[in-house]
Amino acid sequence: MENIQAKARLYHAQLDKELSKVPQLNQFQAATGLPKTYLALGGGAFFITMIFFNFAGKLLSNILGWVYPSYRSFKALESQGQDDDTQWTVYGFVSILESFTDVLLYWFPFYFFLKTVLLLWLMLPTFNGATVVYTRILRPFLAQHRGQIDSHLDRARARVSAAASGLDTATTTGTSIH
Repeated sequence: MENIQAKARLYHAQLDKELSKVPQLNQFQAATGLPKTYLALGGGAFFITMIFFNFAGKLLSNILGWVYPSYRSFKALESQGQDDDTQWTVYGFVSILESFTDVLLYWFPFYFFLKTVLLLWLMLPTFNGATVVYTRILRPFLAQHRGQIDSHLDRARARVSAAASGLDTATTTGTSIH
């Protein structure tokens, strides 16, 4: 039992250290006297409970799976190094994959809860799941099919360019396209 309590104190201290980097949480703690870790843990528990019982599960899991990764992608692209770029590339792949399976999986109990667990596994540095998906699945597939993908993209780009040129010509000559 002491071992569990010691680990809990360690995790609490680590969480408090990370949350101390957020000025608004420090102001909250100073104003209320309530530790910022309680707010974070309570908010997290509320968030997970809402998803588990599917009260706004889709909205909350999509916020977790889109808003946070989008912001982190922005930060990764703006940073000098490339070591943080890999993780955030995986989210586009997962979103596309989900768009095909969402209609079927939605009917399974706890779908949004399981989706949230998957998203947390992908994004939390403790698990490094996005790197696993990228190195074992996404990168080998894209490397193998790179030539075909580039060829299809080049053809599509040429078609769009030709269509845009046709529209520009029709607009400048005064003809209408119906």
